[in-house]
This record gives sequence, structure tokens and C-alpha cells, in this order.
Amino acid sequence: MSDTTTDPYLWLEDVTGDKQLDWVRAHNERTVDAYTRSGGFSALESGIREVLDTDARIPYARRRGDYLYNYWRDADHVRGLWRRTTMDQYLRDTPEWDVLVDLDAVAEEEGENWVWSGAQVLRPDQTRALVSLSRGGADATVVREFDLVTRRFVSGPESFEVPEAKTDIGWIDADTVYVGTDFGDGSLTDSGYPRIAARWKRGTPLADAKTVFEGETGDVAVSAWYDDTPGYERSFVDRALDFYRARRFELTPAGDLVELEVPDDARVSVYRDHLLIRTRSEWLGHPAGALLAADYPSYLAGSRDLTVLFTPDEHTSLEQYAWTQNHLLVVTLRDVQTDMRVLTPGADGWTDEAMPGVPDATSTSIIDVDPLTGDDFFLNSSGFTIPATLLSGTVGGPLEAIKAAPSFFDTAGISVVQHFATSDDGTQVPYFVVGRNITSPSPTLLYGYGGFENSMVPAYSGGIGRAWLEKGHTYVIANIRGGGEYGPAWHTQALKENRHKVFEDFAAVAKDLVARGITTAEQLGAQGGSNGGLLMGVMLTRYPQLFGAIVCQVPLLDMKRYHLLLAGASWMAEYGDPDKAEEWEFLARYSPYQNTDPAAEYPPILVTTSTRDDRVHPGHARKMVARLEEQGHEVWYYENIEGGHGGAADNAQAAFKSALTFTFLEDKLG
Repeated sequence: MSDTTTDPYLWLEDVTGDKQLDWVRAHNERTVDAYTRSGGFSALESGIREVLDTDARIPYARRRGDYLYNYWRDADHVRGLWRRTTMDQYLRDTPEWDVLVDLDAVAEEEGENWVWSGAQVLRPDQTRALVSLSRGGADATVVREFDLVTRRFVSGPESFEVPEAKTDIGWIDADTVYVGTDFGDGSLTDSGYPRIAARWKRGTPLADAKTVFEGETGDVAVSAWYDDTPGYERSFVDRALDFYRARRFELTPAGDLVELEVPDDARVSVYRDHLLIRTRSEWLGHPAGALLAADYPSYLAGSRDLTVLFTPDEHTSLEQYAWTQNHLLVVTLRDVQTDMRVLTPGADGWTDEAMPGVPDATSTSIIDVDPLTGDDFFLNSSGFTIPATLLSGTVGGPLEAIKAAPSFFDTAGISVVQHFATSDDGTQVPYFVVGRNITSPSPTLLYGYGGFENSMVPAYSGGIGRAWLEKGHTYVIANIRGGGEYGPAWHTQALKENRHKVFEDFAAVAKDLVARGITTAEQLGAQGGSNGGLLMGVMLTRYPQLFGAIVCQVPLLDMKRYHLLLAGASWMAEYGDPDKAEEWEFLARYSPYQNTDPAAEYPPILVTTSTRDDRVHPGHARKMVARLEEQGHEVWYYENIEGGHGGAADNAQAAFKSALTFTFLEDKLG
């Protein structure tokens, strides 16, 4: 294990220093020269860019009253268009879109590298919006008010404008917002998020916004928001204690805080007079992963009369739920395959019915609902070999396929199979295998994440199809612990000192692929990003014999310092606190940066990150590469100067990064 008391590569944590960027450019040049100068790379990049830019893809929209809002990027609009249309137009093959913001034109006019980060439209009149723009794709944004009538940004003392920060903001009414941002010294948490929530009146300075709640610097974040449901208008405050625990309050018009007495680790929401509680640990006899309902006013008055809407079992978990005006749509996973139901509250209790018409052999998710205007909804359905279909429906009526994405690769002969690998502790870990030659060894790419209760469900990817599957190669997704595929327990059993289970699960899948004859260790590549990048770092340093190549993207790798860098402090509930000796003890066993070995034989690794990533510090990737080079290992590096945590600020950058990844894998595994 490397000495943790000194770090010769600490200087690489200076994100934008001249010396550091010179180091980045030199490494980029070496990688670009090695993998992008061939005609094959250009053809691959163009093919992936076509997938990203095509006008034939589905323009997913958010329905808000009479309008459907969509953000769109293509070859002619690199930064994108924010636009809206009506439902009548949206149902047509070629809708007429009303363009609200042409971000390419705004960026050119202002000389800024703007990346779209979202917009909040004022309800119900929809005459103003709060638009968030990021420089180069960072999490930090500039908030600007936009006039939807004049199609212009408004500025001056009468507008809502917030300088660059990790801001939380939302409408109360046309002249008031709730805002949490960088108000100056002491106003942010250790994680870099708002510690103070305030009510800000139009025409007053941001500094004069009235504080409604203050958290502690050790919290993750504080936020306040307004529920504008007619007849049920309320304000709420959320104090995130860590990544999974929060205290929640209703903020009365008089400014009093009424705490919702629910478990800190539960997911809680209020709609009309319905309180929903999704448990993450056992509570009042209900298991982790249950969905419970209560009458909200009665609950505040002390009643604990709870209705069980969903109870998990060893195969089934709750994945998603959302309200229409009168119904609750519920998506469940059974062995990582989806099912949809409609739950309806009534005078005699709740009813539970299957959602008719949901396509088989696909993963289906709720794309959008607007509970203020009716029981309409949009669903998205796709599979590894089945392009996405956008479904529209109204509860009680039929589902209609209103838009379908094109097929970008030849699926003839490609099969999808689910297997289970046995992890070190006997746990059965599911994984999906996609390919033409899955009964004989072929180059195989194994993808994993394993953290933060994120589920990896089957989905169509034209880029992966063109770059990998069409060549006869195999693609695998591992549903390892740390994710949410089997509910909260699938995640919580791999926290902190039990993190090793994530790595053991992924290694078990790798071994099982070889044992089944699907691939060989020399032909097996692994890929993961962010938390999955940490997974890749551990695969390199702990299980190098299992892989022929590794792709490690926007990774955490130095677990000794991760909590000191950018948003890292917010993840200590996931990984542990390295400043506590007892927790550093288990972190030190696997932290990739501290566990490199000059004597080990590592597979070739490509490490990628982004200078503008203000969530996972690029220093993780830089320092790991420097250390691996020092020890004589084969390591390749590419750092996009823009792109934020996603690694790319536009489709061109995304296509380049993807083509680079698959060219590297083809070279090492093919």
C-alpha cells in the first residue's frame, strides 16, 4: 500500500493551473494520437454522432397545462433549443415548435460557453421562467429570469438573477421565490450546497432575502419549495443530514416549522391530503422498501393509521411512483424487469390494478405527469434491442404509442439473456448478456455502477449497438449490490465497511462470464463512471487478472481525500469518513490510489474525466494516472476541458469520447 502521509501528485488537484493543464494537454495528445488518427475512428465517431443528432429520435417533453416543453440538440443546434408546443401538435409526425431560447445564439451573443441546465416555468399563467445555465457543463449554474411573452431574458433590479453557484430556486408566485445559494461566507455546507433557504421578493437585493431556515455546515444541503396544488398550497423545508437522511418540515404562513415525524432515511412526499412514505429501513413493523400512505392532516395531528401500498419481497422492489391528478402510478422491478400498476385512493380505501397495454420484454418508466391538469401521463418503453417507444395514456383509457425512436443497428441474431452469478457470500447477482455470439468466447464489455441505490435496467443504446454489438461483440450489465434493483436492502448492505460486497459482486459476474464460455479474461473489458469509476479502480488494483482492459470514467479514486474535494463530503454516508481511524481502516483496504502496486500486472486502462466536473474532482483521475505511469503500468488518459460530470458539453464531445472509448476497447480486446 502506498504511503498515505505524503502525496507527490497533490499539485494535480489544482484544476485550472497552467502547469496542470499543460500536463493534461500532453496526456490528451498522446491518447488522441494513438487512437483517433485512423479512418476507422472517424467513421465510428460519425456513426455515434448520427445517433445523437438525428431528428428522428423522440423529443421527450414535460406537459405543463396547455403546453409541452422540450429541450433539443442536434447537428444544427449544438447547444440546443428550448421550445414548446401543444398536445395537438405534439401528436403529429412533425410538430410545429415555438422556440423560446436558442442557446447557440445566446452563447454567441454573450461570448459564453453556455450549457443548458433546466428551466422552471411559473404556473399557472406560464409567462415567466427561471432558466439555469452552466458554463461548460458544471453543476454550478447561473440563474436568469426569462420572459415567455417577449422571448427575452430580463435583467435589472426587478428580475430574479443569481450568480454562478450550486443554486436551488423555485417559484412561489410571480413576485416571490424560494432560493438557496451562495450568500457569502458560511452560507454553504461542507459539500458546497446551500445551507440557508430564503424567501426572495421581486425588486429587493438577493442579499436581503428573508431566511426561512438554516442548516448546519455538516449537512449536505437545505432547500425550501412551494406546492402550488390548488386548494392545498403549502411550503416545505428539507434539511438533508447526509445523502440518505433528512428532516422535513411544513413551513406555515406564519413562519412556524411543523416537523413531519417520519424516519430520517425514508423518502417522503405530500400530494393534496395524501402523505406517502417509502421506507429505507424497518419501521413500525414495515420492511425496508415498503410504500405506505396516510391522511396528511390526521398524521400531523398524531394518527399513525398507515395503508400499505407496496411490500417488497426477495425478487420484487419498488422502482418509481408518480401522481396524476387522481391516481398513483407505480413501477416495480421483479428480477430487474418492470411491471406497472395504478393505485387509486377512494372513500373505501385504495384500489390496485394492473396497467393494461404495457409492452412485454421492455423496461418501462414514467416520463411525465401533470397532476394539476388531469390523469394523463407519458411512459417510455425500451429494451437492449428494442428502440424506445413513447406511450401516451389517461388512467382508465388505452395506451397509445405516439412516437418511436428509429433502430440504429442491426439486431438480427442478437439475443438477450439474464444470468445469475454467485458472489463470495453466496448472494445471487443478476446480470444481462446482449450479443450474437453468447455461446462462444468473444470480446465482451461488462458495465457496472453499484452505488447510491441506482438501478441499472435494460435500455436501448444506438451508440453501443453501432460501436460494439454490430461487430459481433457482447455487452453485459451487472446488477450488483449498492444499486436499487432489489430495493433499499440491496443498497444498504453494501455501505461503508461492507463496500467490498460491491466489488466481489462485479468480480463474480466477470468470473461467471468466463465460466459460461461467453468470453475469456483476455477478451473481457470493464467500464464504469463516477461511483462506477471507483469500481473500475478497484477492479484494476484488486482483480487485474479478470480483465483484458478497463475504462474508468470521471472516477473517485483517492478515498483518503475524496471528502475534501468538491461535493465529496456529501457521500460519506455511502463510503465512510476517512478522518475517522476506524472508517479509514476499511477505506484504506480498497482505495485505488493508495493500493497501486508497481510489481503487479495490470490490464491496460483508459481513464477519462472533465476539467469542468465540479462534482467529482478531476484530481482523482489525474493523480491515479500519474501514479500508474510512475510505476510503469500501461495507462491512457483523456480529459475533456468542458463537459461537467457527464464528461461532454455537447453531442460532438459525447461522440468523440464514446468513439475513443470503443476504439481503445477494440484495440485491446478485439
